[in-house]
Amino acid sequence: MHATLRRPAPAALRSTTIAKADFIEGMAKGMAVLESFDTERQRLNATQAAERAGLTRAAARRHLLTLAHLGYLDTDGTHYWLSPKVLRFSGSYLASARLPRLLQPTLNRLAVQTRESFSAVVLDGHEVVIVARSAAVGGQRLMAYGLHLGARLPAHATSTGRVLLAAMPRSELSAWLKRRELPKLTPLTTTDHKALRAVIDQVRTDDYAVASEEHERGVHALAVPLRDMRGRTVAALNVVASPERLAPEVMRHDLLPLLLDAARELRPLL
Repeated sequence: MHATLRRPAPAALRSTTIAKADFIEGMAKGMAVLESFDTERQRLNATQAAERAGLTRAAARRHLLTLAHLGYLDTDGTHYWLSPKVLRFSGSYLASARLPRLLQPTLNRLAVQTRESFSAVVLDGHEVVIVARSAAVGGQRLMAYGLHLGARLPAHATSTGRVLLAAMPRSELSAWLKRRELPKLTPLTTTDHKALRAVIDQVRTDDYAVASEEHERGVHALAVPLRDMRGRTVAALNVVASPERLAPEVMRHDLLPLLLDAARELRPLL
């Protein structure tokens, strides 16, 4: 019987396993170094990369040098940072992945219909990732800064993240929350585990989520789940709008029905 290893990745709850003999330790370490770069730390030296990737300084240095040699990092000899070559991965995903291609026409139609900004998002570990985004429309009311295609946002503070967390079985949600700090991004961010569980319970009941200025000041969002024909939540669909548009009576009349209708139309395609 083969011993198995769980694949190390930001999405820690994924169940993919691999036989020990098939696991390439060096590749895993190299990817850990590559993933140590983020918006908080755009430039790292060997010591910093080692700390973030959980490696020795010597190992991190070798991986940094190799990644720079392959063109995935740039360097000044001391610090390293991501090069444009890493965009090949996201470009290939967006060009070939089925989900963004299926959703794009619907997002564009909703944007034209409402002059608001729409996104489709998936969960990846403690973050959500925008995989499809409506095209800009003239006179669009609100285009939030930083909500670009491929952007990674903290799940606990976003409407889409809460919709996707609400789709988890309660045991998986408990595992997701366990020993996880919930960063306070604005004065309104929910950071208490018990309070977040209550919010997610309400999302399960409502089947939609609203997050107002919890991720970023001035950003108000409404999200609904996108489910396939088996009832599995595969993504979340959201709209970023002004506080007036997300006032309860306006939201229920104008925006929520549009999102729910779009989710129903998309279901046979997912």
